[in-house]
Parts: sequence; C-alpha cells; structure tokens
Amino acid sequence: MSGNITLTMIKPMAVKKGFIGPILNKIAEGGFRIVAMKYTKLSLEQAQKFYEVHRERPFYGELTEFMSSGPIVAAVLEKDNAVQAYRDYIGATDPSKAEEGTIRKLYGTNLGMNAVHGSDSDENANIEANFFFPTSERY
Repeated sequence: MSGNITLTMIKPMAVKKGFIGPILNKIAEGGFRIVAMKYTKLSLEQAQKFYEVHRERPFYGELTEFMSSGPIVAAVLEKDNAVQAYRDYIGATDPSKAEEGTIRKLYGTNLGMNAVHGSDSDENANIEANFFFPTSERY
C-alpha cells in the first residue's frame, strides 16, 4: 500500500472554526478516498509522541501544545501517489504563501495553525496512519 495512502489531521483551530465539513468536502473533490476517520482529542503525551520526529526543532513545544488543545479529525486518505498529491493539494505550510484554492489558503489561520496536517513521506504516512488506525479499521 506504500505510495497510496497519506494521513491528514484537521487541526484544532480549523475544528473550532467549524471547517470540518468544508475541508472533508474539499478532500473528496480532490479525488482522495477516506479509508479511515475519527474525531478525537490528543493528550499532550500523544501529540509529543506523534510529532517526536520534530522533538529537536524550536517549534516542537508550541506545536504539541496546539495539537492537544482541542479536538481534531484524523483520517487516512487513499489515492495514487497520495503523499505528494495531498501535499500539493493542501498548499504551503504558511497559509499566506499557499496557492489560491488550496486547503491551507482557504482554511488556515497562520503558520502554526495551518488547518491540516499532511504526511511528508510514504514511510511517515504508514507510521502516522498506524498511530491512529490499525489496518482492521481501514475500509
């Protein structure tokens, strides 16, 4: 399945602003198939574990606090070349630099609250998908 899945999370600020429906609709319009999805809230410890790869980066503490500050929607998406296709579709990490029509341009607040997460590699997509969903919960 490598190359065909990616993980997304609709981040707390986008959830708080009521953007779950519009973002999920935009994902579907982009040709991505949702194979698993849940509405949940990460504890600080879960957010730290999920973003462990960024532990040494200066934004790690702020990121993990933000990601555990409210509910999120986590989803496994399927499409050919899913990781790159989704990263292109969501736009630049900084919404002010994202192309018009991308998810982050439409729904992101700022660099730290950029509406959605997208896996950055096939390897991380599998690790991240497994963090939230055993294969028995993917359809």
